[in-house]
Amino acid sequence: MAEGFDLIVFDWDGTLMDSAAAIVRAIQAACRDLGLPEPTDERARYVIGLGLGDALRHAVPELAEADYPRMVERYRHHFLSSDRELTLFPGVPETLAHLADKGRMLGVATGKSRVGLNRALGHTGLAAYFHSTRCADECFSKPHPAMLEEIMDELGVAPARTLMVGDTTHDLQMARNAGVAGLAVSFGAHPVPALQAESPLACVDTPAEFAQWLRAHG
Repeated sequence: MAEGFDLIVFDWDGTLMDSAAAIVRAIQAACRDLGLPEPTDERARYVIGLGLGDALRHAVPELAEADYPRMVERYRHHFLSSDRELTLFPGVPETLAHLADKGRMLGVATGKSRVGLNRALGHTGLAAYFHSTRCADECFSKPHPAMLEEIMDELGVAPARTLMVGDTTHDLQMARNAGVAGLAVSFGAHPVPALQAESPLACVDTPAEFAQWLRAHG
């Protein structure tokens, strides 16, 4: 760990961008639009990081298959109506710039769609930092290891030299399934006990600790 990693792959929502609460609100609003019971905040937060299809099926088990396209449309309507107001966690651009200056390769593995990630990268201006990205509509959804495996294969980096950073158990389970070390952040979607149960290298509690850990070990 003292030598750092060759490749650091980040989740997006709840890890780099402060968007977990907005995702919860969009899921709940979409349920209201369809007259379905609203999931609790906890249930809605659990599905963050999964592909949209898997997420909505878990968060809204009452959803009929025929209503799935309408649910997706309403979720996207509510999320996109405010996504330009979302912000990165403090220090994220500076941390990415520091890692890039150290010669680290950087990636993103996210439950967002490709259109959604490209939109977020455009809003934030971070696209130039990332050597490879994978989205849930291009790969199996987390915790399947496909996103990480494809990124490592593309960049020619071994699992032992790769770190996955995320705010959910889905991220950490994907890392384990790919034979990759995991770093947990607890300021996103999932609670600390659940994250610690996945045995990450560390679980950092604030964006400042996140930046400090990556500067020391990344």
